[in-house]
Amino acid sequence: MSYKKVILKKGREVPVKNHHHWIFSGAVENIPDYENGEILAVYSFDNHFLGHAYFNKTTDIAGRMINFDDSDPVESLKQNILEAIKFREGFFDKSTNCFRLINGEGDAVPGLIVDKYNDVLVVQISTWGIEKLKQEVLTILKDFYKDKISSIYERSDISSRKREGLQNVRGFLFGQEKDLIQEKGHVEVLENGIKFDVDFINGQKTGLFMDMREMRRLVMDISNKKRVLNCFCYTGAFSLYALKGGAKSVTSVDISKDAIEAVKINFELNKFNNEKNPAISEDVFDFLRKESLDYDLIILDPPAFAKKKSDLDNAKKAYYEINKTAFSKMPGHSMLLTCSCSYHIDELTFERIIAKAAKDAGRNIKIASKHRLTPDHPINIYHPELDYLKSMLIYVV
Repeated sequence: MSYKKVILKKGREVPVKNHHHWIFSGAVENIPDYENGEILAVYSFDNHFLGHAYFNKTTDIAGRMINFDDSDPVESLKQNILEAIKFREGFFDKSTNCFRLINGEGDAVPGLIVDKYNDVLVVQISTWGIEKLKQEVLTILKDFYKDKISSIYERSDISSRKREGLQNVRGFLFGQEKDLIQEKGHVEVLENGIKFDVDFINGQKTGLFMDMREMRRLVMDISNKKRVLNCFCYTGAFSLYALKGGAKSVTSVDISKDAIEAVKINFELNKFNNEKNPAISEDVFDFLRKESLDYDLIILDPPAFAKKKSDLDNAKKAYYEINKTAFSKMPGHSMLLTCSCSYHIDELTFERIIAKAAKDAGRNIKIASKHRLTPDHPINIYHPELDYLKSMLIYVV
């Protein structure tokens, strides 16, 4: 198939030659008339062919590379999706049936996220290019899994779609709900043998923060006989892992009453005692200020405080405040797992915030471990922008 030709400005082909997926609008020298999401052939200023990308007239990221050779781009997309799915097969046994199948640029499929929750696939499309290729994506997924999945649900309800000129979409793309639980958008899954009730229709992200799986495993490994505080607990994943690891008790805190109810449901699924392990609906900042924080392990895993660059100063203050408050009250020889998912705060900045918080609280600290990447959320070495998670397990002297 022949594709229209787009030409980049002189010198602006270097990122593409280095297999970076994004082409910014300012890098384009000449482009034909096209429909948003249309695939175009990409050339350098001196007329060297670079590959294929789909384009959008309305966004700063004008193009997203599908391949970097002369292969058919739709076939390249198919092969990248299949490669992403097969890559996961070696990492999970029967104790885990929920994981990310396709991680956007991390799997060389920009604009597409697919998560697997037991026998339900949840698809998230963020760009016009993948929107135009939605049926091809669905065919690939259905052909690969055949009768092994009951449903495919679309959760394309993210802010980037508005920038793309797309409406938010939610709904089943394939199959029907099997029972009353699934009709409500819930499905029971296993992660390392721990049961979770996942709301894939209304839950945050697509229902479960699977990118923190390895940090949860770390918490399980160090929780034996400890008193644990899990702040910003959401549906209680860290709490469940701590209890499985033999924690003496776990207190879970989140401002969302719905999240706290989900914690209780997940405790019941795993036969953990709700009365002995309180789940509290309260603003975490208020809780940290007023409580004594006499715990052996505190977990601070807040939502992104900096969702855009203009949030940066307030985000730094928020990370500083919660960590300084924890440091100032924690007993000696205790541990703090502190995390940030704010893309606009890099690892060095986060470490400096934590260092200042500890110093101002008058505490000596040691970093015992840093963030452990989950294999189903791979980072494309040519496209490091996906590396947004920061975690530090800190020993407080």
